[in-house]
Amino acid sequence: MSAEPAPPPAENVGGQVTIVLERKRVSVPLVPGETLLESARRAGLAPPFSCEAGNCGTCMGKLIEGRATMRNNDALEEEEIAEGYILTCQAVPDTPTVSVTYDE
Repeated sequence: MSAEPAPPPAENVGGQVTIVLERKRVSVPLVPGETLLESARRAGLAPPFSCEAGNCGTCMGKLIEGRATMRNNDALEEEEIAEGYILTCQAVPDTPTVSVTYDE
């Protein structure tokens, strides 16, 4: 019986995450499974957040490019989601390129 191959390392898979915060635009390579909040912090930014569980809405941002899926959402209304708002602490990119702004 052979061992299953190890999963690929969490590294750049050719995608990019761009974060806009306080009029500053920063891009980092996409890391599979990483939330947009984690990407923003890895980019050296200090985005707003509190609970990191999808309950408070402090980390709310707006998708301006690409798509992301929220693992949990106990804070946003359907209308906000329809307008493109997401909880960055719970949002994981679905597309290779994702851009989010905290400034709107």
